[in-house]
Amino acid sequence: MRVAPSRWEDLPWYLRPLFRRQERRYGQLLTPALTWARVPALYGPLLGFYAAIERRRSPLPPLLRSLVQVRVSQLVHCTFCIDLNAASAAERAASMDKVWAVERWRDDDRFTPAERLALEYAEAMSRDEGVDDDLAARVRAQFDEKALIELTALIAFQNLSARFNAALAIAPQGLCRVPPR
Repeated sequence: MRVAPSRWEDLPWYLRPLFRRQERRYGQLLTPALTWARVPALYGPLLGFYAAIERRRSPLPPLLRSLVQVRVSQLVHCTFCIDLNAASAAERAASMDKVWAVERWRDDDRFTPAERLALEYAEAMSRDEGVDDDLAARVRAQFDEKALIELTALIAFQNLSARFNAALAIAPQGLCRVPPR
C-alpha cells in the first residue's frame, strides 16, 4: 500500500452506513473503498457512478459485466480487482470455469458471441491500439445505443478503478482465488 486507507473512526458519519453494508456483503471492509473515502468528494460520485453501472435495469447482462471487469482487471494487472471481480463473476455464473477462461476467451467455446465481442472491445479500450472503425461497427451492430454507452462506461470505470488500485499497490483481500497467469 502506498497510501494508508481511512480508519473506521475517521470515516464521515454519512459514509458509515455504506461501509456497514459493504462489510455485511463481503465480510470485511474493502481497502480501495477505504482509500477513496479519504477524499469523500471523490468517493461519493464514484459510488454513484458504479451503482448506475451495476443497476438491475442495465441493458447489459450481469455476467457479461463481470466478465468484462475481470478482463480489464487482468490487462491492468490489478490483483485486488481480479480478486473482487472474479468472485462476482463466479457468483453470477454459478461456477469458476468461465472465470478461469476469461484470459483465453478467444479459444473457449463457453463464451457467447456478445460476451466475445464485449471482451474484444474491453481489450481494445484498455490497450494502446484503441478501438478501430471495424470493431466499433461490430459492437454497434451487436449492442443498441444505450447498451453500447453502458458497456463503454463500464470498461472506462473498470480501467479507472483498476489503475487506481494498481498504482497504489492495493492488495487482494481473499475474496476469490486469483486465476493463474
